[in-house]
Amino acid sequence: MNTKKEVIIGFLVGIIANTIGTLAYILLFSDLSIVETYKAAVESDHIGSLLALGAILNLIAFFLFLKIKRDYRARGVLIATLLTALVILYYKVF
Repeated sequence: MNTKKEVIIGFLVGIIANTIGTLAYILLFSDLSIVETYKAAVESDHIGSLLALGAILNLIAFFLFLKIKRDYRARGVLIATLLTALVILYYKVF
């Protein structure tokens, strides 16, 4: 299969895993709704922490892709994780 397509699939899996991880954290550990939790996180400058906790699922996707010998998909997940890190850095600096 085309390597660019494999990296894009891995990137999309990484973004989806991060989104699911963030939503799961909010639903499991927050008493507020999703929108209220997001607003509270933005107001208290904890949005970076919320995104970082959501990125934990990327570890599972990354190592799963490595285990089944899908190195380019693992590379895509790594790129998605780095993008998340840049977003967190943006929220911390600005």
